[in-house]
Amino acid sequence: MELNDRRFAVLIDADNVSPKYIKYILNEVSDLGVATYKRIYGDWTDTEKKSWKNVLLDWSVNPIQQYSYTTGKNSTDSAMIIDAMDILYSGNVDGFCLVSSDSDFTRLAQRLREAGMFVMGIGEQKTPKPFRAACDAFKILEIISSEDTPEDVVPVKVSTDEIEKVITKLLIENNSQNQPVNLAKVGNFLTKRFSDFDVRNYGYSKLSTFLESLNSNDFHVVKLHNGYFVQEKTASVPKSEIEKEICRLIKNNKGRVDNLSIIHEDLKKTFPSFDVKQYGFSRLSSFIRSFNTFKIKDNVVQMRLSASAPHFYKTTLLLKADNFFF
Repeated sequence: MELNDRRFAVLIDADNVSPKYIKYILNEVSDLGVATYKRIYGDWTDTEKKSWKNVLLDWSVNPIQQYSYTTGKNSTDSAMIIDAMDILYSGNVDGFCLVSSDSDFTRLAQRLREAGMFVMGIGEQKTPKPFRAACDAFKILEIISSEDTPEDVVPVKVSTDEIEKVITKLLIENNSQNQPVNLAKVGNFLTKRFSDFDVRNYGYSKLSTFLESLNSNDFHVVKLHNGYFVQEKTASVPKSEIEKEICRLIKNNKGRVDNLSIIHEDLKKTFPSFDVKQYGFSRLSSFIRSFNTFKIKDNVVQMRLSASAPHFYKTTLLLKADNFFF
């Protein structure tokens, strides 16, 4: 089934949502599929709910009456939960959109997902983390309702460093196919990993623009004939050149370099784009081990002497790690 063919049940908690958001709520749902059910729950005898009247007519949302039996208690929770389960067992939908800032719907979201339903949550910035995490995707009302993030809204955002790590992992796993990854696949992967991920939280409207702004050393966005893709960056400096530079540094330091940081600083100075991650390593020490020219034992790195090695290779090298890692 295509993404936009999915049928959704949109259930709105009127006690926790303002009518000014209805347009943006339904727009978010339309990006994913069709709103088969559109219901809103509240005590419509309450004069504070009058502002909903015209909005419900304009957007064809069905109001469900739930009396407030006790003052100060949210009456809509149980009605929404019961209806959600009835709709689930009817088999008429492929997903749910739960609109509330109330953490009481956390267990409902979990239960719907256990039944194989896609669950999108929508709520205000104040929505507790447990409800956000229980949804497949979560959208912040203050963000989706404005092209510019309001100054008084500071979205809870996943760090860009964490996003880079996740994307790099995806690219490494995909590398066996030796192909770039479709931008849409990257977006879906990020949403699955972080339910409240949304490029609008970072002030962007497009995922491609957001990823380009990261200026990652590990990947970049490329435009091919059939769309946008994310591709792992290839090493800009051949390993042979790196090897020669390390050996030159050793020779100039009388056969030994006392700290890995000296090598790292020299490589960065000589090759500004140098990054061990481009070669598939996370530490400089591991990168150096990958050369047949060097060996490391007990934190001491020595040259491997061979008849075919250049003359200046045949210098004993002591690289004391001194607990310096890359």
